[in-house]
Amino acid sequence: MRDVLGKILGKRPPVMQVAALCLDPKTGKVLLITSRGTKRWIIPKGWPMSGRSAAGAALREAWEEAGVRGKAQEKPVGQFAYNKRQGRGFSIPINVQVYLIPVTALDNEFPEASERKRKWFTPAEAADLVDEDGLKDLLRNFTP
Repeated sequence: MRDVLGKILGKRPPVMQVAALCLDPKTGKVLLITSRGTKRWIIPKGWPMSGRSAAGAALREAWEEAGVRGKAQEKPVGQFAYNKRQGRGFSIPINVQVYLIPVTALDNEFPEASERKRKWFTPAEAADLVDEDGLKDLLRNFTP
């Protein structure tokens, strides 16, 4: 029924992305980065990758977007949903699986270094800075 309604109403079922909750194991702080377009605070995220587990794809996104080195935990620590804005004035629903990455190092040179800022925050501070309600909840309930 959902597929039929989606076709009738022009809506798609949610698409999956993966994200990295990057944790400094020494301080318990989490790393936020700015988005490329709006410069909002977000966590690194992207699309699943062929040949990589979901956790492996999240780790790859964390390195490309924030220079993070570490080992992703294979079991997600949570999930959240948001509507991804598209260029033509519409958005698509996205479900995001979030994987914890205890950070072992931060590279200063990484693919998107010139496009983003990164900063450490307590989970409570981070929750106040992100826009997505589900991510706010995940951060507020996160205990390192």
